[in-house]
Order: sequence, then structure tokens, then C-alpha cells
Amino acid sequence: MSEQIFSLAALTVLELSPPEMVEVAARAGYSHVGLRLEPATPQEYHYPLVADLGLRRQTVKALTDTGIKVLDIEILRLKPATHVPDFEIFLEVGAEFGASELLVAGNDPDEARLTDNFAQLCDLARPYGIYPHLEFMPWTDAPDLAKALRIVDNAGRDNGCVLVDAFHFNRSRSSLAQLAAAVQASPQRFRYAQMCDVAGPVPDSMDEILRQARNERRFPGDGDCDLHGLLQALPRQVPISIEAPTQQVPALNGFERAEAGLRKMRQVLGG
Repeated sequence: MSEQIFSLAALTVLELSPPEMVEVAARAGYSHVGLRLEPATPQEYHYPLVADLGLRRQTVKALTDTGIKVLDIEILRLKPATHVPDFEIFLEVGAEFGASELLVAGNDPDEARLTDNFAQLCDLARPYGIYPHLEFMPWTDAPDLAKALRIVDNAGRDNGCVLVDAFHFNRSRSSLAQLAAAVQASPQRFRYAQMCDVAGPVPDSMDEILRQARNERRFPGDGDCDLHGLLQALPRQVPISIEAPTQQVPALNGFERAEAGLRKMRQVLGG
């Protein structure tokens, strides 16, 4: 039986530099990390791994010294003006780190163009051994599981995948039955998942959903998500990325957040 993969997502410890993040992941008991090569928003502080060769070398050294591996790289956005070949540098750097998964956001209201660009990205990523995952998020143009599945299926690429994030699954009111059916039909489409928890009902305001997503997630088991249902629907022993940014417990430093997220995820899996 293969050992469960646990990866520390960048958003959980966004204040840490990539080498610091790798060291924290190792101390906390993770086997992998996810590296943010492109910022999610213009406002967030970003460590420029793609542009800064010295930082890349420090990160590679930290990976080598600790034995931590890179699971995924993020976050590429498919927008109306996206020219997919421009993303090749991110794939090159991701491959340099040994990443196998790529997180992709769909930010294009033209579904046909979004689907075509996702297919192009899959073709571009194939020589690097990288699998693009379209992550559905309620405020994007792939807002829920149903649309993400349709886009990935219509793209028709065998390395095209869908990323399930527990927060977005809950807030998009996506269907466990649809997820289970999709996994049964095409388990290869689900190569890893992001786990956290979420408290309270789905807000009416999309701005509030977005604020919660970036600031008020809960550690696994501390909220109202049906994590057991999600885990039962997903492929068995799917690699789990812990993405639990929270300002609910501001006294916790990066290591304490990373450690709590993994400890509580193990408790959920054992419960």
C-alpha cells in the first residue's frame, strides 16, 4: 500500500519564503509542498521564483536537504487575452522543481475559448510531465464542479484534470453524487485534492465568499464541510494538499498553522 501524500499549500503559509516553507513542511511532517510561481492577486506579497534564479537555487537546496518534494505549482489564469505559449516558462520552472501537477483558474466568460486554451495548456504541459488541473471557484468562470467537468471533458486531453477544493466544493454547492460518478468514470481526472474546512452557511455575497476563502478557512474537522463524504467520493488515498489560510487564530505562526492543518487532517482520515 502506498503511503498517503500530504502537501503544504502555499496559501496556508503565504508569508514564508519558498525555502522557509520547505523547511516548515519538513518539520511539520509533510512529504510535499506546493509552490506559488505566479501570485493569485496583484495585492499579495509574492516571492518571484520564476524571475529570481538565486531564490530557485535556495529552494532546490532546501528540497534536497529535507527530502521534501514538490506536488503542484500555481496559479495560472486562463483569461480572454491569454496567449498559452507564454506559460511555458512556468512549466519549465515547475519541471525543474519536479512538480507533476499544475493549478489553473478559468477567468474567461467565453466557454469555448476557455476550453480551447485549457486544451492548449494541456498540450504545452505534456512534454514536462505536468497535469493541468482546472480548479472550480465560485467567483470564476468555472464556478462549480459541473462546469469544470464539462470544460475538461470537452478539452479532450488525457492529462487534463479537475481540482476539488473542499472550500470551493462547499461554497459552490457542488454535488457529491456528481463527484462520485465523475471519479468512477474517470479517476485519472482527479490526481490531488485541496482540503480545509469551512464554517457556517453559504453567504449571499460573492465578495464575502472570496474574503472567507482567503482569510477565514478552518482546519480540517473544525467546520461544517462534509470532508468524509468528499474523501469517500474522491479516489482512494488521493494526494491531499492542506490549504487552510486563516486569520481566526492569528497567534499561530507559519509552522503552527502547517502542523495544525496536517494533524487535524490525519484525525479526519482516522475518524
